[in-house]
Amino acid sequence: MRTTIDLPDDLYKNVRTVAIEDDTTLRQMVLDGLALVLEKRAERAPARRLKLPLIRSARPGTLDIDSEKIYEIIDFP
Repeated sequence: MRTTIDLPDDLYKNVRTVAIEDDTTLRQMVLDGLALVLEKRAERAPARRLKLPLIRSARPGTLDIDSEKIYEIIDFP
């Protein structure tokens, strides 16, 4: 995907200089920066664990359940 971003002139000049010094491109620097932001966000947002109720069946592999039984098992607000 192609997009356009507006950078202040002084920032662009500094980033361009660093890109040349590091033998890379501005595009690659943006990609690397976005990857770092996403990685950092993934680290700080713990995965939410969902605990589902265990519904036992008299005959494994079969389960006869309807809405009324679900409401008996799970406390809905």
